[in-house]
Amino acid sequence: MMGVSLYQSMQFFKGNRITAGIDWFRYGGKAWNEYVSEEHIGTTSDLVNKHENELAGYVDLRQNIGTWLTFNAGLRADHHSRVGLEWVPQAGLAFHLPHTIEMKASASKGFRYPILREMYMFPPQNPDLQPESMWNYELAFSQQLLNGRFTYGVNLFYIDGKNLIETLPNPNGSGMLNQNSGEIENSGIELQAAWRISQYWSVDGNYSYLHMKNPVLAAPKHKLYTGVNFNYRHWDISTGIQYISGLYTQTDPIKTEEFVLWNIRASYQACRWLNVWARGENLLAQKYEINAGYPMPRATVMAGINISF
Repeated sequence: MMGVSLYQSMQFFKGNRITAGIDWFRYGGKAWNEYVSEEHIGTTSDLVNKHENELAGYVDLRQNIGTWLTFNAGLRADHHSRVGLEWVPQAGLAFHLPHTIEMKASASKGFRYPILREMYMFPPQNPDLQPESMWNYELAFSQQLLNGRFTYGVNLFYIDGKNLIETLPNPNGSGMLNQNSGEIENSGIELQAAWRISQYWSVDGNYSYLHMKNPVLAAPKHKLYTGVNFNYRHWDISTGIQYISGLYTQTDPIKTEEFVLWNIRASYQACRWLNVWARGENLLAQKYEINAGYPMPRATVMAGINISF
């Protein structure tokens, strides 16, 4: 993989910032299997020998209007050697209101080309994949209280997309196949809050609800998290519990998961150059899957050291 990125940022008058640039990327290569046993020993078989190029130009504009409003807009023209030209726009408004209130509205397009591995390397590869694209619309409200020690926010969002790439049962044979899943239409709400209780203690939490017109793999309907953080001198300790419900592990037939995860992290800065850390994940030893047929690890504990010079 190789590439070049050039950009220039300019300010023509107060509160204004314009950035323009170009990107060029070339990626790909040759991959093969070399047999080391049985009757094919010493021979090779090609997996892929492909190179693709991507050239893009973009302009981003940011404009402050007084102290209460910021306007953002951008446009990217992306040309791919296999797919062709794609226009990717975005725009947003941010209102800076009294009592440390922020309100934001945005609309943006997302776009992703299928990578070579998804198309050509290893089952469930599919050379006929099309790019993913979606529009995301969002309204956000947030506020800081108690001199910034307590923050909370609410986000409303709507996503309209097509050609989402998923690994699904092969409709024309056995096994699994990377496929464009058709249209998606999701909407939901996100709530978050954080409180710095003291110099040493803080808590945070968030909740999200996702309504899906068409089920999306690995996407949960409900997600709830609460965590506690402790920082004192050389110690840094954090722990959190996450509840997941209505997570689609497969869509045909529909199968969902529900589970609770408890994780903890701790580190100690022994000296300027030595940090000792430990991490525990899924300490409740929950049995669950994110994608059907691929069970996630049960209780896992790891530890190590970081040395910095």
